Amino acid sequence: MTTNIAITPQINVKKHDELILVVKRDILLPQGSWQGLKSANFQEYAELIQAHKEFLPRSQMELDPRYKQIIPYLVFEHKGRYFLMQRQAKASETRLQNKFTLGIGGHIRQEDVSDNASIFDWARREFNEEVNYAGTLKITPLGLLNDDSNQVGKVHIGFVLLLQGDSDRITIKSELKSGKLISLNECKAYGELMETWSQLVVNYLAS
Repeated sequence: MTTNIAITPQINVKKHDELILVVKRDILLPQGSWQGLKSANFQEYAELIQAHKEFLPRSQMELDPRYKQIIPYLVFEHKGRYFLMQRQAKASETRLQNKFTLGIGGHIRQEDVSDNASIFDWARREFNEEVNYAGTLKITPLGLLNDDSNQVGKVHIGFVLLLQGDSDRITIKSELKSGKLISLNECKAYGELMETWSQLVVNYLAS
């Protein structure tokens, strides 16, 4: 499916600890996990998330692989070039500080979700939070990304969306250190400097 857009257990919660959208791993991945990016029916997963969603403290979820944090992961492309960004040295996720990324993404907070919100709605919010862009977008689901090879990946799952823009007028906001449009071959040169999810996305796009 392609769409066009213009851009509750009793627990101790730390002060200012945001409540984020999570689903139990065994519900989200009933047949077990996989490694990498695979095609998926986003509507079916959206219904599953809606039926089993929980909002739990982020500080606890970062350390609890029994749950998967739901992350829209947006890859921007314009005429064969992809928007490669670098995270800040002070990024809130310390394990990703200074890493290069192709993915614009973030947690879904309790206040972000309404009964009729879709993954595309979440994607639009994330995109507008992270970058400035002047143009229109065609959004196409690429697939579901799972990576249990490291501690960050074990507690997250990515809904990867390709955002094809009709303009190259895209710049970062203050949450990021830098951003530039480069070819897929140029992306490959960043190798281990990229976060693992972006490495997997590059491999998928290049296949």
